[in-house]
Amino acid sequence: MSSESSKYKILVVDDEKRMVRFIQLNLEQDGFQVLTAYNGTEALEQVRTQLPDLILLDIMMPDISGFEVLKRIREVNTVPVIMLTAKGEEDDRIQGLELGADDYITKPFSPREMVSRIRAVLRRTRSFKEDQVDLIKVDDRLTIDFSRREVWVEGKIVDLRPTEYRLLYHLVKNAGWVNTHEQLLSKVWGFEYQDEPHYVRLYVNYLRKKLEQDPSNPKYILTERGVGYRFVNYRRDQEKAE
Repeated sequence: MSSESSKYKILVVDDEKRMVRFIQLNLEQDGFQVLTAYNGTEALEQVRTQLPDLILLDIMMPDISGFEVLKRIREVNTVPVIMLTAKGEEDDRIQGLELGADDYITKPFSPREMVSRIRAVLRRTRSFKEDQVDLIKVDDRLTIDFSRREVWVEGKIVDLRPTEYRLLYHLVKNAGWVNTHEQLLSKVWGFEYQDEPHYVRLYVNYLRKKLEQDPSNPKYILTERGVGYRFVNYRRDQEKAE
């Protein structure tokens, strides 16, 4: 049992009572505080009143789908969410990530895998909150304020999901330097995700669609083929202009 785990409240949302009990017993064994909900309505109420630190959210539920629950949560809250998906349902995983899920776990899963992924998500969200940067004016189009979780493109706020913020943060923090796929996976998702390079490609595409004037010809997030990605060296460009 970890004393660190006892700091965190985990909300488990699934309409299968045996699955909820299985997850609850294993999380409590590891020291986590556990909240439970058996449908989407209960889940949204628990999020509002209990303020969980992380949510395990099943997709298939009787009243409100997990996707709709996630969508409603993301309208008001950035709490980390891990989706529970059926084996082989890649479309479900992609849709969950697009709606703002931080990760997914495929059923059936082992208690060790579940706890490992929960710890990875909590670790990276905590690290992101503790390590902020100042207001950044990249150019006349793009301004970033990570401390206020705001990104401005042409004078308008752009809505970024939590994982998109973290990826953008690590790219901007190392502006001008090449970040390998492995480095970004480790920093943004956790070292457990070294075999998931499609995560990086997927979220880089999301960011480009939201930030770039022409996503097919990006000027901010640049591809270094066969290696990784690099955020434009805006500091050097600004020094040249002075």
